[in-house]
Parts: sequence; C-alpha cells; structure tokens
Amino acid sequence: MNSQDFPILGQQIHGHRLAYLDNAATTQKPQQVIDSISYAYSHFNANIHRATHTLATIATEHHEHARQTVAGFINARNAKEIVFTKGTTDAINTAAFTIGETLSEGDEVIVSAMEHHSNLVPWQMLCQRKKLKLRVAPLKDDLTLDTAQLYKLFNSRTKVLSIAHVSNVLGIANPIEKIVKEAHKNNIIVLIDAAQSIPHLPVDVQKIDCDFLAFSAHKIYGPTGIGVLYGKQEILEQLPPYQGGGEMINHVSFENTTYNTLPYKFEAGTPDFIGSYAFGKALEYVENIGMENIAEHERNLCRLVERQLKEKFNNIKIYAEGIEKSGVISFNILRNDGSLIHPYDIAMLLDQQGVAVRSGHHCAEPLINLLGVVGTVRVSFGLYNEENDINQLIAALSKSVDILS
Repeated sequence: MNSQDFPILGQQIHGHRLAYLDNAATTQKPQQVIDSISYAYSHFNANIHRATHTLATIATEHHEHARQTVAGFINARNAKEIVFTKGTTDAINTAAFTIGETLSEGDEVIVSAMEHHSNLVPWQMLCQRKKLKLRVAPLKDDLTLDTAQLYKLFNSRTKVLSIAHVSNVLGIANPIEKIVKEAHKNNIIVLIDAAQSIPHLPVDVQKIDCDFLAFSAHKIYGPTGIGVLYGKQEILEQLPPYQGGGEMINHVSFENTTYNTLPYKFEAGTPDFIGSYAFGKALEYVENIGMENIAEHERNLCRLVERQLKEKFNNIKIYAEGIEKSGVISFNILRNDGSLIHPYDIAMLLDQQGVAVRSGHHCAEPLINLLGVVGTVRVSFGLYNEENDINQLIAALSKSVDILS
C-alpha cells in the first residue's frame, strides 16, 4: 500500500502530519485518478452518444469502457446491468421509485435497524406515497443483525428487502449471501447498500445473487458525484424509468414516448462522462493492489486499533466489540464519574493534532438512538492507512481525554 500515491496525505494539519481516518465518509484520491480528470477535460471533453465527431466518439468509448470496468469489478453478467448514478443515495432512490411503481397498497418493505439514512428515507417516502408498510429487522444484543427475526418478518406481502452489506457505524458485515437466498425463497427483491463494503471487501454480485446493489465512486478512491446502481437485466427491463429527458428515450412525439434500451433507460440527461473515466481509473488502481489484500490490511488495522483502545483507555465503549469489522470502528469514552465525553469534543481535539475522524450520528440516527448515545467517535480506514496513523490516533486521543476529563 503506497500512501505516496495520495498527494493530500503529504500535508500537515495544525503543524502535525495528517492521519486521515475518515474514509467511511470519503476516501482520498491517488494521483492517477486526479491526473485522469485533467487528462479527460484536456483531450476528450465532448457530450457522449449524441454526435459523430471525433471528440464525442472518444468520450463515448471511454465512458462505455468505464461501464465495462465496473461490470467486471463486481462480476456483473454484462455492462447492461450497470446504471451510472450520482452516487449510492441516488442509486437507492432510483431503485425505490422504479420498484415502487410496481407495488400495491399494503405491500411491505423491510430494512434493518443499522441502515444509513440513504437506505431508509427513500423507502419511507415510497411507503408514504404508495401506502406500503415499512418493517424494521432488529439487532441482537451484540449489535449483529438478528437474522432469525428478519426471516420471521417475511410474508406474502413482503416485496422488497433493502439492507446494508457493511454498517457505516459498526463496521459489521452482514451475511448477505444467506439473507438473499432466504429472501428469494419468499420471492422478495433484494437491494444491497454496498457503499461501505465496496472499498473494503471483494463484491461479486453473481455470487451474492442480489437483485440490486448500490455504491459510490468516492468511497473507493474515485471522484465525487458518480455511483452505480447494479440491477439484474431481467428485472431492469421490466421496470419503468425513474426520470425523463434526453438519452433515456427511443422515440418522442407529443402523443407518446418510447424508452431506450438498458442501461440508458435509467440515465436521463448528460452523464458524468469525465467522472466515469476517473472512476474506471480508480477501480483499476485498487484491482492492481487486489481487494483481498486491501481487506486483510484493513482487518489488521481494525484489530490493532481495537486492541490498543482497550489497553489504553479504561472507560471506553467500543460498539460491537470483539466482532470482526470491515474498515470502521465506533466508540465513546466516559469520564471517571460515568459521564460521556462528547464525541464532538474528542473529534475537535483530535483534529488539532492532525487526526481526522468523524463524530455524530453518521447519518444513521435510528441506530445511534438504539445505542442510547448522542453520537460516537468513528475511525475508518483506507488502503493507505498505516500503523503510524494508529500510533498518532492513540497518542492524540490520550491527550484529548486528559484535557476533557
């Protein structure tokens, strides 16, 4: 893992080396990705699919090559199953709206208690609009998903299960292959929120057998503003489009419009063809390292941090302690009198020492409420993080706790 590929990591923050540990929010970009954006604007900035001139042809080829790269990265059957979106949130909203058009009053949608707002609010909106019922799968005492209770929620009215692969607060990976298999026995469509798994774990949509999967480029060392909705071709072909406009059409008249083939039916308007080019470069970068290598590296970092946190701090609460995590650890620290040191205060003092972490409810407010706290301190890793970052975190945290206690 070469942190020197990431120019932003070479700077100092408040006179300290930067230990960037907020990767669950967004990852930093390697020089190759940064350069690819400049190259694209300098060499083939032209609207794709709609012109015959040379620049447009080159831009179109690069955009569709990026789609092929994404398809290969997640082992989709073909590139028609890759819909480019603005990100995970946009992808889930797209799926929720278009699936929702096929549902009827009284049908049910299931989410879990650990979901990010992006995998909760769109389904709430759909349920309110279509008069559906939203049901929530609970967690066990150790904060893992209670799959037994989840399966008990399945019934003849259950039409959709939308669930995170990895929790953005807890770092726990759900057993999605087993969950998908059980859901399919009950003819339930399954969407996987892979925003937090795609940077940390190999993801194979054919092995998982999910019907939909959503993720963002900026979580996996790519640019902001672009993401993916994977969908099985046979399902996407049956669903109506989410938005209308250019590119998603076949023929238009004032009397009627027919829609384009996949995946363009779901890609209204000018796509981010510069972003897709950079996205492809980001995936090539991580593939050169190997997702298995990245996964093992980050698992080791999680184990190291959890061990050092427990050794150094007596009054610490690590959420889902002892359970293997994928790139994320959340915790809180108590004073000797049992009162909570506010996670925001800890994050501010860490920043003063060059350590970037996240504090708050992490866009998973129902889960934080379930934990019974105002928020947590979240440490999250990327492929470029090293033991030096962990040592800096622990030292800075010790000073911060001394001040705040």
